[in-house]
Amino acid sequence: MFKTTATPQDPTILQLMPIVTQACEILREEYRQYCVGGDFNIAHKSDQSPVTQADYRVNAYIFEQLSQISDLPILSEEGEQDFRRQWIEFWLLDPLDGTKEFLHQRPEFTINLSKVSGAHTVFAILAIPCTGDVYVCPEQGMPLKYNIDSKQWSAYTAKTTEQIHVGLSQSSQRKPQYAEYLQALSQLSDYEVFKAGSAYKFCMMLEDRVDIYPRFHPTCEWDTSAGQCLIERIGGGLVDFKGRAFVYNQRETLLNGGFIAFKDDNMKKLALQALELMQNSD
Repeated sequence: MFKTTATPQDPTILQLMPIVTQACEILREEYRQYCVGGDFNIAHKSDQSPVTQADYRVNAYIFEQLSQISDLPILSEEGEQDFRRQWIEFWLLDPLDGTKEFLHQRPEFTINLSKVSGAHTVFAILAIPCTGDVYVCPEQGMPLKYNIDSKQWSAYTAKTTEQIHVGLSQSSQRKPQYAEYLQALSQLSDYEVFKAGSAYKFCMMLEDRVDIYPRFHPTCEWDTSAGQCLIERIGGGLVDFKGRAFVYNQRETLLNGGFIAFKDDNMKKLALQALELMQNSD
């Protein structure tokens, strides 16, 4: 949960917030245009995933603005990736995470921006344009939240979980592993399911609406970096199926394997116990 706080004085946050705020406004405008119908450019990548004019417009805007305030290279879902292995420190960007949610007119898409240093994420922003909420993980300290419409800052405060909530993707019913995981979890605890798209589920961990987030179908590094940074800062984490925390820009591929994300140590123990039960039942 979050409680009202003063405006942070972190120079990086103060530089980035106007950029992220305007990027959210661009996506809001694009979303309104798409929802009312009319001309809207939608294409498909080589893997058949959709990409829209909104993806490209926000990507171009953030690239231009970041280049004016930072000398770091930018690795984006919609940009060039050929030289990334040479980079020690860089920005990692997904200008529209949840394009399918956008196209299904579900307002759960996000803007994901993080700074990677070495193999680890050290700064992160997750923005939800349709609510105006922007979640920030500074290089030091607990996560912050800014609401674009109210212009109000809040600081994260831990809250005890009373009912366990499992975050699932909207498309999870297509993969049998999710039903198998939930069956295993049901042997350990009662739970409720919270379905949402994109990195929105990481934001909901900060809002005490998701405690465990299993993922059995593909993501890429720009899908998880910012969310992992935010939940690690509050005592949670994101690990592969062997319990290892994700690292970034260390492999030939940017494609992630499956993972389990959790809000705190108690949820980690429960989540990994369920995974072990699931794997042993195969």
